[in-house]
Amino acid sequence: MTELIVCLSSGKGSWNYIARLIKEESWDNVFLITNDFGKENFKADNAQFIVVDFKKPAVELIKDIQQQLKGKIKAIEVAINLISGNGKEHMVIISALLKLGLAIRLVVVGESGVTEI
Repeated sequence: MTELIVCLSSGKGSWNYIARLIKEESWDNVFLITNDFGKENFKADNAQFIVVDFKKPAVELIKDIQQQLKGKIKAIEVAINLISGNGKEHMVIISALLKLGLAIRLVVVGESGVTEI
């Protein structure tokens, strides 16, 4: 399949959605970009947590995400989902992935399974 990167932050109902997204496909790897609260409270057996402090300035967050993902992603393209979180969190994730030289495809899960948008 491919590797999935997800923003796991705040958002009413978004954690259930993310759990379904993870289970719906046979992902090669799943990376959840989250904070300490997300790591402690979200249960996902087949996911790796990329723990950051979302209160940091954007430039620092980008570097933190890059450092934690560097060398872990095998593909040149990743699937991403940003249903959870806010604009700043979404921007730093996209920036970090692009700075790592990765192509991205946005994915959602619906009645017919996972779909690229």
